[in-house]
This record gives sequence, structure tokens and C-alpha cells, in this order.
Amino acid sequence: MPTTPDSPPRPLRWGILGCARITRRGLAPGILASQWGTVFAMASRDVATARSWAEEFGAVKAYGDYRALLDDPEVDAVYIPLPNELHRPWVLAAADAGKHVLCEKPLALDAVEAAAMVEHGRSRGVLLMEAFMWRHQPRTAALLTLVREGGLGRLRLIRSSFSFPIEPGDWRLDPRRGGGALWDVGCYGVNTCRLFAGAEPVAVRALRHPHPSGVDLTLTAELAFPGGLIGLVDCSFEAPFRCEYELVGTSGSIRVPDAYLPPALPTALRFAAGSDAEGAGPEALSFDGANQYARMIDAFACSVAAGTLVPPAEDGLAQMQVLDRVKAAALDVAD
Repeated sequence: MPTTPDSPPRPLRWGILGCARITRRGLAPGILASQWGTVFAMASRDVATARSWAEEFGAVKAYGDYRALLDDPEVDAVYIPLPNELHRPWVLAAADAGKHVLCEKPLALDAVEAAAMVEHGRSRGVLLMEAFMWRHQPRTAALLTLVREGGLGRLRLIRSSFSFPIEPGDWRLDPRRGGGALWDVGCYGVNTCRLFAGAEPVAVRALRHPHPSGVDLTLTAELAFPGGLIGLVDCSFEAPFRCEYELVGTSGSIRVPDAYLPPALPTALRFAAGSDAEGAGPEALSFDGANQYARMIDAFACSVAAGTLVPPAEDGLAQMQVLDRVKAAALDVAD
């Protein structure tokens, strides 16, 4: 979590555009568990649904129209969990209404859209943050400190895997809607590599198994970073559930299970160089299990108070630029 400003941030009154699954599973409970956020308004195309969810999460207001929520002067910030193709128009509308914006990943359909969204927010004097909740885990912060302090020697390899099977009619198979495994789950691996590398890749290679619609069902990417560091990312919509990353250095490595969806008591396994050869097992590490969504909401409030995004916040533009590079580099692998 970022350093708290000299005076505590003013709690933000949140408006949520759309009753998406991620809202119920993560963001709304996270706001309720936060120090500096309140669920103030819910909006849905079905006002009855909005009212039901407002009652469930204690929101003061419910709207059957997204613009009506944006026009509410009491709403400070909005969360946008809408399908990918709707991110840009509603981020722009929210910025025009003077609302700070937390937008689900991926931020946009491509880097051109992302650049326009970021610039529009700046021109309206509001903050735009991409909702990479995993960056705000206490485990992430602890491992980032360990790596930067040389706890693994020189970092040489970052590997991330995220996959799960989806149904044939899932909207994420539609290229017009920003579908594909890279945009949906591979983005986590790219974000992991960029965060721990502390840099942007200097070279990118990728392979993908495409769906008949044209989106990637399975994709692997190799990212080369300055100083000889390599990132390996794999993601899939046709493989069993996998969610982990590994940090490998010259004097040891760490494997992180349940990487982006941690349990109540997050863990990791630390391997010293040569430990397997010497018959020594890994060291089990335990971490604070604070709600990563609540931490993200409080980090956002701190950023609003500071007038700028405070690390580890992600504005999404650099992330989207790398995703575009991976997509452009990907070579198809036929059945």
C-alpha cells in the first residue's frame, strides 16, 4: 500500500457501472472492507437489479442508467467492470463528469485507445487507474522488496501461468469485444514481469493457438528485459485452472501459488540455490492476507489525495503498449 498522505484521505463515494460478477466477488466487498471508500451508488440497465445490488451492498442510490449515475454530483469515483469494448466510452464519459476512474483490465482494446483515455483523464483533472488488484497484495509488496534488496541474487527469470477453460459461447471469444486469453488472463503475467523487472521489455516473441473467430485460445510470450532478465508468460482458455508465478534469481527462487487470487493466508515457497541437490526442502513463506481489493481502494484514495497515481498503481498505458507488442508478434500454431 502506498505511503499514507500527511492527512488521511477523504473517503471516496463510489459509483459502480454495471452489476458484473467481479463486482460481487471482489470490488464491492473490497470497498466495504476499505478504510477510505463507501459503496454509494449502483447502476444497471435494469433498475430492479441495481436496487437489489444497492440493498445488498448498502449503497444509498440505485440507477437504471449509467449516465444518471455519472450525473450524480455526490459520486466521487466510478468503477467500470463492463466488457472490454465498453471501457473507452464510459471512461471518457466518467472523466467528462469529473469522476475519478478505476477501470477493469485490460484498460482498452489497444494502446491507441488507452493513450486517448489516459490523456482525456489528465485533461479533465481526474485519475484513471487500471484495476490490477494483485499489485496491492501485502505478498506482492513483500516479494518486490525482497527482490529489490537482492534476496534472490540477480533476478534472471520471471515466469507466470494463468489459465482456465471457458464455454464455446463465451463473449471472450469475440474479437470485436476485446476477446482472447492474452487480454483476459495473459495481461496478469505481462504485468507481473513488468512490475518485478521494473522496466519495459526490449524484445518480444510469442506463439498462439487461435480460435476460429481469430482470438487467441492459448498464448505464450517471451519478454526480454534490460540486464539479461527474461519473462515467460503463458495463458489459456483451453487448459485447466492454473494461477501462479515464479521468480528465479542467481541465488534462489520463489514460487507463488494462487498468485492473483490469493487465499485468506497467502503463501510462497522459497528455494535456495542448490537446495534440491543438498536434500534441503524449500522454505515456506507466509504473508498478511489483507483483502487485495480493499488495499486497492485505499491506494486509489491515497492517489486521489496526492493528485497523482502512487506506486504500485498502474495507469494502464505502458501495460497496453506491451500487450499490443505481444499480440503483433504472435505466430499462429495450427492444430
